[in-house]
This record gives sequence, structure tokens and C-alpha cells, in this order.
Amino acid sequence: MQDRPRADELAEAVREFIETEVLPTTDDPRLRFRALVAANGLGILEREIAVGAPLVRREVGALMRLLGSADSVPDDLDELRRRASDLNRELSRRIRAGDAPEGTLVHLLATVADKLRVASPRYLERYR
Repeated sequence: MQDRPRADELAEAVREFIETEVLPTTDDPRLRFRALVAANGLGILEREIAVGAPLVRREVGALMRLLGSADSVPDDLDELRRRASDLNRELSRRIRAGDAPEGTLVHLLATVADKLRVASPRYLERYR
């Protein structure tokens, strides 16, 4: 969509509606839990829209360096995600074979931190 509201604005508006209008008036524990799950999912979506592309680009670049790939980092987000998946499979294969490249642990810690920045930033802050 090219006009407003943008996807991030829609996600934020729905999340805020659930948090401020639905949750305070809900006594049913099952419905309350499902509303919390929906609000949390929308929060993840907001963060994915805001920072997802740069983080997957960083992950692909780091994986390429770690694995010694001379390919260029793609610009297309779908291609970036495919490349991240392929490179992570290759890294996993090498780890299982006992051939983990130097710097693997540092890479994995940085990648997990980036994924938590999207999925659950409070969890990341708690364990720093």
C-alpha cells in the first residue's frame, strides 16, 4: 500500500486497541490470553517492519564472511531470507561435522541477540 496508514501504523493501532480497549475489559481468562498473544504478535510485526530487513542483511553478510563466500549480498528481502536460510543450513552442517569456522560462537551470539531484538527485546535486556 502506498498511502497511509502504512503497515507499521496499522499494526501499532491494532496492538494499542487490544492493549487499551480489549484487555482491560476482558474477564474471560482464555480470551485475555488470546488477546495478549495477538498484542505480542503485533509487537513482533512492528519490530520486524522497523528493523527486520537490516538485521537479515547483517546476518547474511556475517554468514558469508564466516563461511568464506565471495557472493554479493542480495538487495531483495525475499532473496536475503532465502540466502540466510541456505547459509545457516551450511553453517549447521559444518558444526555437526566438527568443522565450525573460527568466530562461529561470536556470530551465533550476535545473531541470537538480533533475533531477540525483534521477537522479545525485554528478554534480551534482562540477560545483558
